[in-house]
Amino acid sequence: MTKLSVNINKIATLRNSRGGNNPDVVKTAVDVQLFGADGVTVHPRPDERHIRYSDVRAIKKIITTEFNIEGNCTEQKFVDLVLETKPHQVTLVPDAEGQLTSDHGWDTIKHKDYLIEMISVFKKAGIRVSIFVDPVVEMVEGAAATGTDRIELYTEGYAKQYAMGNMQQAIQPYAAAAEKAKELGLGLNAGHDLDMHNLKFFKQNIPWLDEVSIGHALICDAIYFGLENTVQLYKRQLQ
Repeated sequence: MTKLSVNINKIATLRNSRGGNNPDVVKTAVDVQLFGADGVTVHPRPDERHIRYSDVRAIKKIITTEFNIEGNCTEQKFVDLVLETKPHQVTLVPDAEGQLTSDHGWDTIKHKDYLIEMISVFKKAGIRVSIFVDPVVEMVEGAAATGTDRIELYTEGYAKQYAMGNMQQAIQPYAAAAEKAKELGLGLNAGHDLDMHNLKFFKQNIPWLDEVSIGHALICDAIYFGLENTVQLYKRQLQ
């Protein structure tokens, strides 16, 4: 079964735009679990423009499903937060400071030694590690050499090609990367621009997918369909 982890960053963005605590990020984390999500994802950034470090600590206290914290391990503050809260999974993303959103995976060959070092820090703390990679077989092979437990395929390229009607062109590099990951014994996650339209085809072609992390599109759909209904609609695409 492919798990759905709901990224609630956009709930925090809405809250922060007005001040106060509406919508309540921690209550949202509770609710998406009650509505059927298999996990909650957050991506705290140094400027705390959406998820705050205090949110991460508060969510850790109440979470009953899987907790996934994404972020850049070159930031010591992020590393310290992960080691303090000990989520089920940490997803390492090579974001630059101030970056609007994640837009590329790790160069697992160039940064192999660094990734080996950082992954071991988290694994020694009992935290499962996933690293963000582009759908390139060589990058998957490089990831396997770092000791990571999983990779997360960066799916923006898939989403763009799918939206243009190029379904086979969209899925081909992802299927090849996923096959290599399976061959090398890596767990497989995916995320970025997956939505209610393109998710089912992605899962059909990579049925051994462990987890998808979806935030922006799911929260946008929830404006129209309601959060509980939207979580169930996304879960249905993964069946």
